[in-house]
Amino acid sequence: MKVSLFATCLSDALFPRVNEAMVRILARYGIVPDMPDAQTCCGQPAFNSGYFAEAKRAAKTLLAAFADSDFVVSPSGSCTYMVHHYETLFRDEPEWLDEVRRLKEKTWEFSSFLVNVLDIRDVGATFPARVTYHPSCHGSRLLGIREEPLALLSNVKGLQLVPLPMAEDCCGFGGTFAVKMGDISTAMVGEKADHVLETEAEVLVGLDMGCLMNIAGHLRHRGAPVRVMHLAELLDEGVRRA
Repeated sequence: MKVSLFATCLSDALFPRVNEAMVRILARYGIVPDMPDAQTCCGQPAFNSGYFAEAKRAAKTLLAAFADSDFVVSPSGSCTYMVHHYETLFRDEPEWLDEVRRLKEKTWEFSSFLVNVLDIRDVGATFPARVTYHPSCHGSRLLGIREEPLALLSNVKGLQLVPLPMAEDCCGFGGTFAVKMGDISTAMVGEKADHVLETEAEVLVGLDMGCLMNIAGHLRHRGAPVRVMHLAELLDEGVRRA
């Protein structure tokens, strides 16, 4: 099968180590994903701001980039779910809908791909640390990704997984929301950071670098020594420790 990496703007530009970790984990199972050069932004910032024509242009680029892929794997639940919005974007262009639906069906968030497609729950990692998990809104609420990351974390040797109080609360990032509603966003991430510190965890892990970047920035501003990692990074580091 041909598996392609949907790198996403944030991970590609600011956190390439996340994509590198994903590739190393997948390679353990004989999967060497390609990364089509033609892929660009999924169009989510434009879509969320009401610029639907611009979002549609970005979507067409992504549709073309992954046209020949059997599976498309992303480190972001947020960007993965944006592909589901393409049916709304293209409702007045029915000639695109079959291609849109094919892309939606074959696009997976990383942890969901491991558990639900590859049937992998234990990657053979060792990570002796006290860890708490933040479920991002798009992944948990819209994609229904809840048990998959917990299953992967529960099989990491030496890892103590502690519940995050009020885990379902948004961290306040929300893409353009954090830009347009800065004061509200700051208050929300402050509450999230309070709950992270309440766990006394050494590591905060999640599935979306937008949320993790927001929480990490606030924790760093407060001088809190909590390491913030994408799930792929933790699993990859744990495999290399084992």
